[in-house]
Amino acid sequence: MATLQAATTSNGAVVTDPERVRRLCESYCFGTLKWDVDDDGRFSLWGYNAFEVYEQRENGLPDYEGGERTEEFLRELASYIATGETLDIQTAGFTKCRFPVLASRYVVRRGEVLYADLDGLEPVSEN
Repeated sequence: MATLQAATTSNGAVVTDPERVRRLCESYCFGTLKWDVDDDGRFSLWGYNAFEVYEQRENGLPDYEGGERTEEFLRELASYIATGETLDIQTAGFTKCRFPVLASRYVVRRGEVLYADLDGLEPVSEN
């Protein structure tokens, strides 16, 4: 059986309403990932797992049957990112030495969520 080994981290970004962001995060499950809104209102997350967000059931467990809600969570979070701030969330991982490796990136700005992974391919220019 193959086991995914991944790590996720973010740079942290100031949010406009730290208490509402805390309540938002408490309504979702992040698996083994940790999140924090510090005393300066800076939101960040990190941990040893892929970045996947699920709604939380009444018993505190993730609602896997409801499906992944990562982008829904990020769109809501984007409304609290302070103007001029950028939250950059990156995940990298692998399953043994199998292809492909996992790499993804979410960039969240006020009112905007961008996603990137290894599917894009651009020509290398000759200088």
